[in-house]
Amino acid sequence: MTRSTAHPADTLARQAALPALILAAVIVTIVVPQFFPADGGPTGFDSSLDGHIHSSFDGHQWLYRVLVAPSNNYIAIPLQLGSAVWFAYRRQWWATGFMIIGPEVAILVNTFALKPFWDRQLHHYLAYPSGHTVQLVAVVTALALVSESARARTIIVVGMAVTLPAVLVGMVGLGYHHPTDVIGGTAAAIAMVTALYLPWRHLELTRTPQPPR
Repeated sequence: MTRSTAHPADTLARQAALPALILAAVIVTIVVPQFFPADGGPTGFDSSLDGHIHSSFDGHQWLYRVLVAPSNNYIAIPLQLGSAVWFAYRRQWWATGFMIIGPEVAILVNTFALKPFWDRQLHHYLAYPSGHTVQLVAVVTALALVSESARARTIIVVGMAVTLPAVLVGMVGLGYHHPTDVIGGTAAAIAMVTALYLPWRHLELTRTPQPPR
């Protein structure tokens, strides 16, 4: 068996979990804007959390810049490209392609469809769903989906669960986004990347020659 023909087992639990994940993420993405005020300003939740963040950390402005760093291009893009190179080195071509295409599709859909649709203005840009959040979460979601190892997927998911609250604090502290922008960006990225992965995975399994047992 070569590296290019190895496939992780698709259990029934995994097959059922991904559509359920997509549905839950879509619901969150759609429900969150229903609480936006008519002018697109902060919700009560936004104002409350914003107040707690500023009262706790405004004395350490440098901390906001550190916390928001994982969502910046100089972290997210090398993570995406580095993962693609790793899978290419292992001759996992379908995984390589998905690492490149999956996150980019999510970013484009968010930029040209979701943001204009929700039209939540903040400063001089559209804030919902958060573009930086979509980029980071899309890359991490793609990496978790194509990883063969259950341990690797667990580490990736746990790492993201720890990182996202920190990113949220940094974005809110610097005034880049409301908390709900980050929540919506997380849900939107998970929904889009996972929805793209299902047909991608089907094509991989049906078009890649399987080794003899």
